[in-house]
Amino acid sequence: MSEDKLSDLPNCILVHILSFLNIKDAVRTCILSKRWKHIWKYIPTLTLHYSNFSTLKSFDQFVSRVLSLRDNSIVLHAIDFDRNGSIAPGFLKRVAYYVLSHNFKLLRLGIDVKGDIGHILPCISSCQTLTSLKLSISPKGRYNFGRTLFPKSLNLPALTCLHLGNFVFCAGDDGQIEPFSAFNKLNSLIIDNCTVKDAQILCISSETLVSLTMRNHSFDVYQIELSAPSLCIFSFMGTPYQKFCRSGLSSVKQANIDAEMLANYTVPPLVLLRLLYDLANIKSLTVSASTLQVLSFVPDFFKDKQRLPSSFMRSLKSLKVKLKPLSYELSMALKIFKLEKELKAGFEPSSLIPDGILDLLLQNSPSADVDIVECSRIDDSFNHLAPLSSSLYPEFLQPSSNEHVVHGLQRRVFYLKQVQEQTETYIDIAMEAIVREREEMLSFKEHTMKLSKTIDVLRTATGA
Repeated sequence: MSEDKLSDLPNCILVHILSFLNIKDAVRTCILSKRWKHIWKYIPTLTLHYSNFSTLKSFDQFVSRVLSLRDNSIVLHAIDFDRNGSIAPGFLKRVAYYVLSHNFKLLRLGIDVKGDIGHILPCISSCQTLTSLKLSISPKGRYNFGRTLFPKSLNLPALTCLHLGNFVFCAGDDGQIEPFSAFNKLNSLIIDNCTVKDAQILCISSETLVSLTMRNHSFDVYQIELSAPSLCIFSFMGTPYQKFCRSGLSSVKQANIDAEMLANYTVPPLVLLRLLYDLANIKSLTVSASTLQVLSFVPDFFKDKQRLPSSFMRSLKSLKVKLKPLSYELSMALKIFKLEKELKAGFEPSSLIPDGILDLLLQNSPSADVDIVECSRIDDSFNHLAPLSSSLYPEFLQPSSNEHVVHGLQRRVFYLKQVQEQTETYIDIAMEAIVREREEMLSFKEHTMKLSKTIDVLRTATGA
């Protein structure tokens, strides 16, 4: 019989080992022996994810039991609470109260729910020890489940990592939107499907910020004024509508871009190209195949190489292209784009990577290493950029006020009309291509018949 060396370890080591598990797996260890029965109660971290349960009801019951049975004398260092669907106010209050009662030494907090942010604010508004905050609070309601107003009264002096999802940033009394200026130690910032209100410029100013990740699929058009001299890593995922101003990305050395396009628009490709211009000093660039396809929509992009500035990716040492299936919307836009140019061409893009685009990107750095990686699914390549859960089409989401609900619905109608027009355009062009092919086939058939008659006449004349 093999020796059980694990059980010989002191309790503090076992607790440390269990802290790396989600709490469901940690609780399961209580059946191993009498010694293990209560060890999970001393874990200083709680990872509570609904995805580990078959139903939300069983998840809620499990969370309630854990909060009741856990040893409250043990300091809570981290909690990650992720629950899909509408949550009962009483249950959310209980979770919030538990966090609040243990926040005097809390280091990491993650909350991803659909509910009232008023229950959450007391947990985070003045936590002096908090270093990492991941927050995605969608307003509760059947048709009003989009973005929440970001609070202006957060006092988090130790915060280094901030991850926000589905928030609206509002202008202050001076008309400026600068929601992160109070976080003097901020090192990493993730902005996931957020937008602005009452202003056209979102200011991101930080002397300490090293990593910035942005995800966006909305039609909201605004500018981003970035002042982060220490910024080294920049990641973007979604549809590029928001422009950076004042060359705030010049310090970036590593960039990851996964651009999409929901229809054949002119704005996203040009914004994407401008973004690449701003990344003048990057040494490492990772892009998806869809990013290259969106870039190919830039008018005359392949015709005039001389218009690329000499600073364009001149310091690039490594280029990685991640091949992934194209989205339906981008595939449809490519089909229309191709059919409009050449009706006789096939309906599918010839390659995930447009011909000649890599040479164009490497024009000023021809010696850079190029690595092309296959990805089995759309989410395989860049899902690390946006770990918060979100809708497939976040532009459908609406903020909580009636004015923004109407505006959100208008955006949704606009998008659906664009998809409808795009589909109808594709059908019309495809039908035109079919008709033209049919006419050419009939003409070829007629020409063949005339040629056959001519051959018969010649044979008769020559007695062949």
